[in-house]
Amino acid sequence: MAITAQMVKELRERTGAGMMDCKGALEHTNGDLEAAIDYLREKGIAKAAKKAGRIAAEGLCNVAVDGNTAVIFELNSETDFVAKNDKFQALLETIAQALLASNVTTTEEALALVVSGKTIEVLLSEATATIGEKISLRRVSRLVKEDAQGFGAYKHMGGKIAVLAVLGADDQEVAKDIAMHIAAQKPQYLDRSQVNQETLEHEKHVLTQQALAEGKPANIVEKMVIGRLNKYLQDICLVDQGFVKDPDQKVSDFLKSKKNSVLSFIRLEVGEGIEKKEEDFAAEVAAAANVGK
Repeated sequence: MAITAQMVKELRERTGAGMMDCKGALEHTNGDLEAAIDYLREKGIAKAAKKAGRIAAEGLCNVAVDGNTAVIFELNSETDFVAKNDKFQALLETIAQALLASNVTTTEEALALVVSGKTIEVLLSEATATIGEKISLRRVSRLVKEDAQGFGAYKHMGGKIAVLAVLGADDQEVAKDIAMHIAAQKPQYLDRSQVNQETLEHEKHVLTQQALAEGKPANIVEKMVIGRLNKYLQDICLVDQGFVKDPDQKVSDFLKSKKNSVLSFIRLEVGEGIEKKEEDFAAEVAAAANVGK
C-alpha cells in the first residue's frame, strides 16, 4: 500500500513520533494506522496513542446549572478571535439558558430546540452569516441530580475546558476542587470498573511487546506488565489519580476524608477530535518523509 503524506502526518500527530519513524511504521503495517500506533508504542518510540486526535477547532465550552439540572456543551468557531466576539458570547449564553429550560439530551435535539420562534440550528446559521465564520454546536449533555447531591461545575480559560461532575453530597467547596482536578488531570474514567476488558487486553498486549522489545526475560516481563498496567489505570481513572492539590493523596482518599463521592463527570475540551487543515505542515511531512520516492 502506498504511504501518503497525510497518513504520516496523522500518525505523527497521534503518537508524537518522528516523521521517519512514522513512515517506517506505516510501511511495516502496510498502512494500517492503528497497527502502526501499536508498533511504535511496542518499540518505545511513542509514549501513548492519542485516540482523540489533534485539538484544532476553536470556540468555547460552556456549563450552566439551575437547581438540580445542569447542561454542558461545546460551541465551535473557526478562529479563537471569533470566540471572543460579543455576539458569539451572547449566543453561548442563549443556548445555555435554552438548554436548561428544556429536556433535550443530545446535540440533534438541541439543534431542533426553538428559541424566540427560531430553532437553534437557524440561530447558528444566522450567526455564521453575521460573524463571517462557521459556527457549530456539538457534544450537548444534560445531567439531573437529587436534592442531597451536588454539582461541580468549572470552566478553565473562559471555557477552553469545561467540567460538570455529580457528587454524592452537596458540598460546593469539594465539588469545585474535584471539577478543577478533572479539568487539570483529564481522567477518562471514574474508576477501574468502567474500563472495558477490550481496552485492558489491548493495553496489556502493547505493554508486553514493549517489555519484550527491551530485552527483558519472560519471567520479569509479566511483573513489569502488571506494574505498568496498574500505572496506566492510575493515570486514566479519576479516583486513582493523585489529587491535584496534594499529589501524595489519591482522589479517593480526599473524597473519603470529606465523606463524599463522585457519581459521574463530563469533561469537554475545545476541538477534541476535530482536525483543521495545515497545508504547510503536510508539505513539510511529505518532503521530510520523502513520500513517493
